[in-house]
Amino acid sequence: MIRLSPPRRVLHAIIGIAGAAGLAELAARAGLVDSEVIPPVSVVLRRAAGLLADAGFGDDVAVTLEGWIAGLLLAVAVGVPAGLVLGQFRALSAAASPLVEFLRTLSPVSLIPLAIVMFPETFQMKVFLTFFAALWPILVNTLYALRDVDPVAKDTLKSFGFGPLSVLWRVSLPSAAPFVMTGVRIAASVGLIVIVSGELLAGDGTGIGGYITETQSSGGHTDLMLAAALWTGVIGVAANSALVRMERRAFRWRAAA
Repeated sequence: MIRLSPPRRVLHAIIGIAGAAGLAELAARAGLVDSEVIPPVSVVLRRAAGLLADAGFGDDVAVTLEGWIAGLLLAVAVGVPAGLVLGQFRALSAAASPLVEFLRTLSPVSLIPLAIVMFPETFQMKVFLTFFAALWPILVNTLYALRDVDPVAKDTLKSFGFGPLSVLWRVSLPSAAPFVMTGVRIAASVGLIVIVSGELLAGDGTGIGGYITETQSSGGHTDLMLAAALWTGVIGVAANSALVRMERRAFRWRAAA
Protein backbone atom coordinates (compact mmCIF):
# COMPACT_ATOMS: atom_id res chain seq x y z
CA MET A 1 0.00 0.00 0.00
CA ILE A 2 1.44 3.38 -1.03
CA ARG A 3 1.37 6.02 1.71
CA LEU A 4 0.66 9.56 0.59
CA SER A 5 2.18 12.59 2.28
CA PRO A 6 -0.29 14.93 4.08
CA PRO A 7 -0.19 17.58 1.31
CA ARG A 8 -0.91 14.93 -1.32
CA ARG A 9 -3.78 13.54 0.73
CA VAL A 10 -5.28 17.01 1.01
CA LEU A 11 -4.82 17.57 -2.73
CA HIS A 12 -6.47 14.25 -3.58
CA ALA A 13 -9.37 15.04 -1.22
CA ILE A 14 -9.89 18.45 -2.86
CA ILE A 15 -9.83 16.85 -6.31
CA GLY A 16 -12.37 14.23 -5.23
CA ILE A 17 -14.75 16.78 -3.70
CA ALA A 18 -14.42 19.13 -6.67
CA GLY A 19 -15.04 16.27 -9.08
CA ALA A 20 -18.18 15.12 -7.27
CA ALA A 21 -19.46 18.70 -7.03
CA GLY A 22 -18.78 19.25 -10.73
CA LEU A 23 -20.69 16.13 -11.73
CA ALA A 24 -23.65 17.15 -9.56
CA GLU A 25 -23.60 20.63 -11.09
CA LEU A 26 -23.57 19.21 -14.62
CA ALA A 27 -26.44 16.85 -13.79
CA ALA A 28 -28.58 19.75 -12.55
CA ARG A 29 -27.70 22.05 -15.44
CA ALA A 30 -28.33 19.32 -18.02
CA GLY A 31 -31.77 18.61 -16.61
CA LEU A 32 -30.93 15.08 -15.45
CA VAL A 33 -32.39 16.02 -12.06
CA ASP A 34 -35.13 18.49 -11.22
CA SER A 35 -33.35 21.70 -10.20
CA GLU A 36 -36.41 22.73 -8.19
CA VAL A 37 -36.00 19.65 -6.03
CA ILE A 38 -32.18 19.43 -6.03
CA PRO A 39 -30.67 22.84 -6.85
CA PRO A 40 -27.28 23.08 -8.58
CA VAL A 41 -24.24 22.87 -6.31
CA SER A 42 -23.26 26.44 -7.15
CA VAL A 43 -26.60 27.72 -5.84
CA VAL A 44 -26.27 25.72 -2.61
CA LEU A 45 -22.72 26.99 -2.08
CA ARG A 46 -23.85 30.60 -2.54
CA ARG A 47 -26.62 30.05 -0.01
CA ALA A 48 -24.17 28.43 2.40
CA ALA A 49 -21.82 31.40 2.09
CA GLY A 50 -24.73 33.75 2.71
CA LEU A 51 -25.61 31.91 5.92
CA LEU A 52 -22.29 33.07 7.37
CA ALA A 53 -23.77 36.57 7.60
CA ASP A 54 -27.11 35.35 8.95
CA ALA A 55 -27.14 36.07 12.70
CA GLY A 56 -30.22 33.90 13.18
CA PHE A 57 -28.53 30.89 11.64
CA GLY A 58 -25.45 31.54 13.76
CA ASP A 59 -27.61 31.41 16.89
CA ASP A 60 -29.13 28.13 15.71
CA VAL A 61 -25.67 26.65 15.16
CA ALA A 62 -24.65 27.73 18.66
CA VAL A 63 -27.74 26.05 20.15
CA THR A 64 -26.94 22.78 18.35
CA LEU A 65 -23.28 22.88 19.37
CA GLU A 66 -24.19 23.54 23.00
CA GLY A 67 -26.42 20.48 23.27
CA TRP A 68 -24.06 18.33 21.20
CA ILE A 69 -20.95 19.11 23.27
CA ALA A 70 -22.82 18.72 26.57
CA GLY A 71 -24.20 15.33 25.56
CA LEU A 72 -20.84 14.15 24.22
CA LEU A 73 -18.98 15.17 27.39
CA LEU A 74 -21.60 13.40 29.50
CA ALA A 75 -21.20 10.26 27.37
CA VAL A 76 -17.42 10.35 27.89
CA ALA A 77 -17.85 10.88 31.64
CA VAL A 78 -20.15 7.84 31.88
CA GLY A 79 -18.92 5.57 29.09
CA VAL A 80 -15.20 5.50 29.87
CA PRO A 81 -15.53 4.65 33.61
CA ALA A 82 -18.27 2.12 32.87
CA GLY A 83 -16.08 0.50 30.21
CA LEU A 84 -13.14 0.38 32.59
CA VAL A 85 -15.20 -1.30 35.30
CA LEU A 86 -16.74 -3.84 32.94
CA GLY A 87 -13.36 -4.51 31.36
CA GLN A 88 -11.73 -5.19 34.72
CA PHE A 89 -14.36 -7.57 36.10
CA ARG A 90 -15.21 -10.44 33.78
CA ALA A 91 -18.20 -11.63 35.80
CA LEU A 92 -19.75 -8.17 35.81
CA SER A 93 -19.05 -7.81 32.10
CA ALA A 94 -20.75 -11.14 31.35
CA ALA A 95 -23.80 -10.10 33.37
CA ALA A 96 -24.08 -6.67 31.73
CA SER A 97 -23.22 -7.78 28.20
CA PRO A 98 -26.79 -8.75 27.09
CA LEU A 99 -28.17 -5.39 28.27
CA VAL A 100 -25.36 -3.43 26.62
CA GLU A 101 -25.75 -5.33 23.35
CA PHE A 102 -29.51 -4.72 23.37
CA LEU A 103 -29.36 -1.01 24.21
CA ARG A 104 -26.65 -0.18 21.72
CA THR A 105 -28.73 -1.64 18.88
CA LEU A 106 -31.65 0.69 19.66
CA SER A 107 -31.91 3.52 17.17
CA PRO A 108 -31.59 6.86 19.00
CA VAL A 109 -33.86 8.40 16.36
CA SER A 110 -36.66 6.05 17.41
CA LEU A 111 -36.37 7.44 20.94
CA ILE A 112 -36.94 11.06 19.87
CA PRO A 113 -40.73 11.00 20.55
CA LEU A 114 -40.07 9.49 24.00
CA ALA A 115 -37.39 12.09 24.73
CA ILE A 116 -39.76 14.91 23.75
CA VAL A 117 -42.30 13.60 26.27
CA MET A 118 -39.74 12.91 29.01
CA PHE A 119 -37.99 16.28 28.88
CA PRO A 120 -40.13 19.41 28.76
CA GLU A 121 -37.06 21.56 28.06
CA THR A 122 -35.68 21.14 24.55
CA PHE A 123 -32.08 21.49 25.68
CA GLN A 124 -32.44 18.54 28.06
CA MET A 125 -33.99 16.48 25.28
CA LYS A 126 -31.07 17.26 22.97
CA VAL A 127 -28.49 16.42 25.61
CA PHE A 128 -30.21 13.12 26.37
CA LEU A 129 -30.40 12.07 22.72
CA THR A 130 -26.76 12.97 22.11
CA PHE A 131 -25.72 11.21 25.30
CA PHE A 132 -27.60 8.02 24.41
CA ALA A 133 -26.24 7.95 20.86
CA ALA A 134 -22.65 8.71 21.88
CA LEU A 135 -22.50 6.45 24.93
CA TRP A 136 -22.34 3.10 23.20
CA PRO A 137 -19.40 3.65 20.82
CA ILE A 138 -17.36 4.98 23.75
CA LEU A 139 -18.41 2.23 26.17
CA VAL A 140 -17.94 -0.64 23.72
CA ASN A 141 -14.57 0.63 22.44
CA THR A 142 -13.33 1.02 26.02
CA LEU A 143 -14.57 -2.41 26.98
CA TYR A 144 -13.05 -4.27 24.04
CA ALA A 145 -9.82 -2.27 24.21
CA LEU A 146 -9.29 -3.45 27.78
CA ARG A 147 -9.98 -7.04 26.77
CA ASP A 148 -7.22 -6.83 24.14
CA VAL A 149 -4.52 -5.54 26.49
CA ASP A 150 -1.43 -7.74 26.33
CA PRO A 151 -1.81 -10.23 29.21
CA VAL A 152 1.95 -10.76 29.36
CA ALA A 153 2.48 -7.08 30.20
CA LYS A 154 -0.11 -7.25 32.96
CA ASP A 155 1.29 -10.48 34.38
CA THR A 156 4.78 -9.00 34.35
CA LEU A 157 3.72 -6.07 36.53
CA LYS A 158 1.80 -8.38 38.85
CA SER A 159 4.88 -10.56 39.27
CA PHE A 160 6.78 -7.49 40.48
CA GLY A 161 4.17 -6.85 43.15
CA PHE A 162 2.03 -4.22 41.46
CA GLY A 163 -1.64 -4.22 42.47
CA PRO A 164 -4.69 -4.12 40.19
CA LEU A 165 -4.92 -0.32 40.23
CA SER A 166 -1.25 0.06 39.30
CA VAL A 167 -1.66 -2.45 36.45
CA LEU A 168 -4.72 -0.55 35.24
CA TRP A 169 -2.93 2.81 35.38
CA ARG A 170 0.45 1.70 33.97
CA VAL A 171 -0.58 -0.88 31.34
CA SER A 172 -4.30 -1.13 30.63
CA LEU A 173 -5.13 2.57 30.30
CA PRO A 174 -2.18 3.50 28.02
CA SER A 175 -2.94 0.51 25.81
CA ALA A 176 -6.68 1.19 25.63
CA ALA A 177 -6.56 5.00 25.36
CA PRO A 178 -6.13 5.21 21.55
CA PHE A 179 -9.11 2.93 21.01
CA VAL A 180 -11.17 4.95 23.48
CA MET A 181 -10.32 8.07 21.46
CA THR A 182 -11.52 6.29 18.32
CA GLY A 183 -14.80 5.62 20.11
CA VAL A 184 -15.09 9.30 20.98
CA ARG A 185 -14.60 10.27 17.32
CA ILE A 186 -17.32 7.85 16.22
CA ALA A 187 -19.59 9.05 19.01
CA ALA A 188 -19.12 12.70 18.01
CA SER A 189 -20.30 12.01 14.46
CA VAL A 190 -23.27 9.90 15.56
CA GLY A 191 -24.24 12.43 18.22
CA LEU A 192 -24.29 15.29 15.71
CA ILE A 193 -26.58 13.34 13.38
CA VAL A 194 -28.96 12.47 16.20
CA ILE A 195 -29.19 15.95 17.72
CA VAL A 196 -30.04 17.51 14.35
CA SER A 197 -32.65 14.79 13.81
CA GLY A 198 -34.11 15.57 17.22
CA GLU A 199 -34.31 19.24 16.34
CA LEU A 200 -36.11 18.38 13.12
CA LEU A 201 -38.84 16.53 15.02
CA ALA A 202 -38.99 18.67 18.16
CA GLY A 203 -40.80 21.44 16.31
CA ASP A 204 -39.58 24.34 18.46
CA GLY A 205 -37.59 25.94 15.63
CA THR A 206 -34.24 25.97 17.44
CA GLY A 207 -30.91 24.60 16.28
CA ILE A 208 -29.81 23.60 12.81
CA GLY A 209 -32.63 21.07 12.57
CA GLY A 210 -35.15 23.73 13.55
CA TYR A 211 -33.75 26.06 10.89
CA ILE A 212 -34.11 23.33 8.26
CA THR A 213 -37.71 22.71 9.33
CA GLU A 214 -38.55 26.40 9.06
CA THR A 215 -37.07 26.65 5.56
CA GLN A 216 -39.46 23.94 4.42
CA SER A 217 -42.51 25.25 6.25
CA SER A 218 -42.06 28.70 4.73
CA GLY A 219 -42.21 27.60 1.12
CA GLY A 220 -39.86 24.71 0.49
CA HIS A 221 -36.53 26.51 0.08
CA THR A 222 -34.52 23.41 -0.78
CA ASP A 223 -31.39 25.46 -1.44
CA LEU A 224 -31.42 26.82 2.12
CA MET A 225 -32.16 23.38 3.51
CA LEU A 226 -29.18 21.87 1.69
CA ALA A 227 -26.98 24.83 2.65
CA ALA A 228 -27.78 24.26 6.34
CA ALA A 229 -27.15 20.53 5.91
CA LEU A 230 -23.84 21.37 4.25
CA TRP A 231 -22.75 23.35 7.30
CA THR A 232 -23.70 20.40 9.49
CA GLY A 233 -21.31 18.28 7.46
CA VAL A 234 -18.60 20.91 7.73
CA ILE A 235 -18.99 20.97 11.51
CA GLY A 236 -18.75 17.18 11.64
CA VAL A 237 -15.62 17.08 9.48
CA ALA A 238 -14.00 19.88 11.49
CA ALA A 239 -14.73 18.11 14.78
CA ASN A 240 -13.38 14.81 13.49
CA SER A 241 -10.22 16.50 12.18
CA ALA A 242 -9.67 18.21 15.53
CA LEU A 243 -10.08 14.93 17.41
CA VAL A 244 -7.71 13.15 15.01
CA ARG A 245 -5.12 15.86 15.59
CA MET A 246 -5.57 15.54 19.35
CA GLU A 247 -5.22 11.77 19.10
CA ARG A 248 -2.00 11.98 17.10
CA ARG A 249 -0.46 14.45 19.52
CA ALA A 250 -1.51 12.52 22.61
CA PHE A 251 -0.51 9.12 21.25
CA ARG A 252 2.51 9.82 19.06
CA TRP A 253 3.98 6.47 20.05
CA ARG A 254 1.04 4.73 18.35
CA ALA A 255 1.53 6.72 15.12
CA ALA A 256 5.24 5.85 15.15
CA ALA A 257 4.43 2.17 15.62
